[in-house]
Amino acid sequence: MFLIVGLGNPGKQYEHTRHNVGFDVMDVIADKYNISISEKKHKALCGKGVIEGQKVVLAKPQTFMNLSGESVAELLNYYKLDPENELLVIFDDISLAPGGIRIRKKGSAGGHNGIKNIIAQIGTQNFMRIKVGVGEKPKGWDLADHVLGHFDAVDRSKVEDAIIEALRAAEMILQGEVDQAMNDFNGKKQEV
Repeated sequence: MFLIVGLGNPGKQYEHTRHNVGFDVMDVIADKYNISISEKKHKALCGKGVIEGQKVVLAKPQTFMNLSGESVAELLNYYKLDPENELLVIFDDISLAPGGIRIRKKGSAGGHNGIKNIIAQIGTQNFMRIKVGVGEKPKGWDLADHVLGHFDAVDRSKVEDAIIEALRAAEMILQGEVDQAMNDFNGKKQEV
């Protein structure tokens, strides 16, 4: 079994903001594989299904971003999953341009509070992740205002493409092809 977690904040006011790109990817995955992410448990909205022959639990933590690890730890413990081999976290990254994605097998939080909390709660930074680019904050802006803001039409279009690429990368990871996914997606240059 595989746990795929998309990070974001619950509530209508946060829908389709930069910080909720993880939720957006989960919605596309759920839609393609006809998995309903509506069951409330483990501080998340969850849904079970099969993707590429692999049983999966899809989860959207409802704890707000900075406490995402509470939900992830509960899910890993409940399903007795190994974070290193059976966890994939999808989230926004301000160091990537809108439309970019980057896949990693492990790493630090890189300043992302949701990832920081997951690492603290599960006790390891060795878990797979897909970062979806949302762009750097403009000079003089508060970071929270930036990540909780919405994309302009041009950037949203690029991010929609990245969401589809994140879905394809997740499918490859579920087939055990994380290295191939890194080769295919990490080197792509984004048009400016």
